[in-house]
Parts: sequence; C-alpha cells; structure tokens
Amino acid sequence: WLDRQSRQIFIAPAVIMILIFSVFPTIASLVLAFSNIRLRAGSYQVQFVGLRNFRKQFFGTEQFHFLGTFTSISLLGWIVTIASAAGLIWWLYRYAKQGFAILGFIGRLITASVGFGLALLFSATLFSGNPFGTLGVTILYVLVGCTIQFLIGLGLAVLCAQPIKGRTFFRVVFFIPLMITPIGIGYSFRMLADTTKGPFSPVWQWIGLGDFGWANHAWTARLFIVIGDSWQWIPFIFVILLAALENVSRDQVEAGQVDGASGWQVFKEITWPQIAPVAATVMLIRIIEAFKLVDLPNIMTSGGPGIATESMTLHSFFAWRALNLGDSAAIAYLLLFVTVVLCVSFFNLIVLKRLRPT
Repeated sequence: WLDRQSRQIFIAPAVIMILIFSVFPTIASLVLAFSNIRLRAGSYQVQFVGLRNFRKQFFGTEQFHFLGTFTSISLLGWIVTIASAAGLIWWLYRYAKQGFAILGFIGRLITASVGFGLALLFSATLFSGNPFGTLGVTILYVLVGCTIQFLIGLGLAVLCAQPIKGRTFFRVVFFIPLMITPIGIGYSFRMLADTTKGPFSPVWQWIGLGDFGWANHAWTARLFIVIGDSWQWIPFIFVILLAALENVSRDQVEAGQVDGASGWQVFKEITWPQIAPVAATVMLIRIIEAFKLVDLPNIMTSGGPGIATESMTLHSFFAWRALNLGDSAAIAYLLLFVTVVLCVSFFNLIVLKRLRPT
C-alpha cells in the first residue's frame, strides 16, 4: 500500500503547508474584505457589508487616502488623458485588425481599462497639481524604481562581462546589498540621509543643505526611498543579467566585430536579442516584488509626510494595525487586482513575445 500511495504521501506535506499558509488566509481575507469586524473582549462580531469597504476607497471617506485629492483637471491633465485614450483605442484597433481572438481581446480590453484609469488618476492628481494617494505612490515606486534598477543593473552587468582586471572583486561587491535585510537598509539610508547627525552631515552642511529636512518634502522623501530600494535590488538584476551575458555566443560577437560593427551595434543586434527573454523575465519578477514594497517607507518615513510615501501595502498594514480589518483586506485585494492585471499584461505582451521562437 505504501508503494502505491508513495506519490501522494510525499506530496501531502507540501499541499498541507500551501493550504494552511496560502489558500486559507486568502479565503479568510476575502471574507474580511466584505465584512465589518468588531473586536470585543473575548469575542468578535462579523457583519457582512458587501462592497462597502471597496466603495470607501473609491468614493467614500478613504478616497483621498487611496486615490488622492481631486479638484479640477488642468490643461496638461486633459492632454495626457486624451492622448492615453487615443493610444489605447488605437492599440485595440490594431489588434482587432491584425488577428482577432475573443479571449485576447477581452484581456487587452481589461488592460486598456486599467491603463486608462491610471492615466486619468495621474491626470487628475500629478499633472493637475493635486496630491495622489497610495495607489499613485505604489505605481510611482514600480515604474520609476524598476526602470532605474534595470538600467543600472544592465550597465553593471555589461561592464563586469568585459575582460577587465578585478571584475571578480566587483561582482562580489555589487552582490552585497542583496544579502542585507530591508530593515537594515531602511535604517542605514535613514541615517545616511540625516543632514544634522548622520555620517554625511558635513557634506550636507558644505553644500548648504544642513538644515534641509528631506523627510518633510514629499518628492525628496520618495526619492530617498526609491534610491534605497534601488540599492537593494540592483544586485538581483545585475546577477541575472550577468549570467545571461556570459551565455551569449562569443562567435557571433567576434564575427560582428570583424565585420566592423561598433560596440553599440554589437549589443543592439547580437547581445540584446539573446538576453531579452531573460531581461523580460527578471523584470517581471522585480515588478511583482516592487508592488509589495513596505519596509523602506515604513522605516524611513512612516509613510510621511502625510501619506506622501505610503505604499498600498503599508496602507493595508496601517489599517490592520488600527484593527480596521475589513479596510485592510479590501486594500490588499485591490493591490492584488492591480498587480495581477499589470503583471499578466506585461507577461503576455512582452515576456511571451521574447520567449516565443522567431
């Protein structure tokens, strides 16, 4: 009997662990998202409220916290909105003309809807001079942070792939930040950015920023968080892309050089097409992780000034800490929806295109 059931027996511990630590919390949090939980001494009361927790984030008292403050859309905001709508409609039209498939069109329609919603959000907040909420802050961290990390990581990988002296030393040095905990990185950058008592305070004093409180200004606080997050994650992108670069065919590179191709032409026509699938995959992983950013804004600024640096994950954590479990679960599921739509779109439109053989 043991021989016949050996496969089920060996896989059972993993299945049980997934059920306990993944499936059950997902179902429980889904119930919380549609409920109002009142904690009492020795007990609790669960009241089903439907979509009220979600409506609060979009139309109710929590709108300013989740979406931002809306007054009127500026001329620049309208230009961005109209340009985004035109681009998305053209994108859907091209797909319908070239090769229409109902599931593919539905998926692209969902992507276009979310994309237009985000464009409208930034048009009404960022491009109109209004503060945006945790959704906008999270998207900002993902777009700006991942772009910077990819460009620097790719540049370092290209440099360390060259036959230069000491490249093994630099490979080890560039990898060190990935081995430090996010909490340690948060406190380190908080100390380094201290203009009065930090180790770089003489430098801040010398350039005239000794009395500048970076944590009191929204954009400088976001900038320092992006810098700290980039310092932590650039090594991850660097290591993966370095491994991909070292697997590029040297014969093709040398053939291009013999034919008189410049370094940029060799990279563009030979190296990049071979590492593009790996680059797209590593960026997908990084984007998923970027949506979960919580340690650095919590440690460095506590989400401040106000809610200027508060990500959606930190927003959900603060709601949970205030025992507002329904709002916390609703925010978590909104984050899940945005992450799934954007990451699935990125995978289908970019990663799969690179992975498919030409």
